[in-house]
Amino acid sequence: MNILATLNTFSKGRLSWALLLLFVVFFEACALFFQHVMMLSPCVMCIYERVAMLGIGGAAIVGLIAPHNPIIRWLGLGLWGASAYKGLALSMQHVDYQFNPSPFATCDLFVTFPDWAPLNQWAPWMFEAYGDCSKIVWQFLTLSMPQWLVVIFAGNLAALAVIVVAQFVKGRK
Repeated sequence: MNILATLNTFSKGRLSWALLLLFVVFFEACALFFQHVMMLSPCVMCIYERVAMLGIGGAAIVGLIAPHNPIIRWLGLGLWGASAYKGLALSMQHVDYQFNPSPFATCDLFVTFPDWAPLNQWAPWMFEAYGDCSKIVWQFLTLSMPQWLVVIFAGNLAALAVIVVAQFVKGRK
């Protein structure tokens, strides 16, 4: 139980939320490196997965505001969970497009964002898609990019689960 008490205390500090934000910045920088330096065209699913990752970053910012406040902290945890879950679902669907290609199950041709947030118009360099979801354009250690995203989003959910359990353990002084 000692580790959970330590994690409870850690989650109430800004460092934990700053580390989460740092991981998101790292992964987003990797995505932009792949797109603009390695010239790998992002597909619609890539962009949606990117937005889910940014959702985790938004959760980290919420948590950074007032990590000692339980309402703010739980709001950050909830946003983290919702974004990681959506990212996991999207990346699993993307993996399915890659490894079970079908003319009847394809991703959209264009990204669709709400009228109040047309991200692809505001920042096309980051949110415009022009790649094919079913193509495997990059692999590392035999895993494609969406497979790595499954690992990353699942890892986020696992870390979140431990942090949530730690919320119910008395923190260390």
